[in-house]
Amino acid sequence: MKRTLVLILAAAAAVAVFGWLVHILLVAAHLSEPAATTVYGMTPRRIWATAALVLALVAVVNGGLALRQSARRMGNGNGRTVAMVAMVTGMIAAVNGGLNLAVAKGGPGSGNGVIGGAGALVLGLIAMTLGGLALVWSRRRVDAANVAH
Repeated sequence: MKRTLVLILAAAAAVAVFGWLVHILLVAAHLSEPAATTVYGMTPRRIWATAALVLALVAVVNGGLALRQSARRMGNGNGRTVAMVAMVTGMIAAVNGGLNLAVAKGGPGSGNGVIGGAGALVLGLIAMTLGGLALVWSRRRVDAANVAH
């Protein structure tokens, strides 16, 4: 019961920090003001931003799995591959999110996908960080195993 409560609070805190980071990014890009007229439905830029966001989410999951494998000192050696995949897909998602924000001509509701673009940029950077940490920890594991032999 106590562990479940801690996980729920940690997840709520992570969502709050993610939302804060997206808002800060939109403010920094001067895209935080809502559009004068709201565009409903999927536009090509919203689809682009959504695809980048989904790719970033997959990259974060891969980075988390690779980090867990490297932290537990277990696995069959595929942790480095998963970490590299997380870093590359995170970079692709972050670049696409940044490009989406760079070409946007309006804030939320304008049909440009700025929320998805900002989310993809933030999650892509998180995925790259998780993948990098997993690579460092797995390298330490390999170095420690070589020293022991």
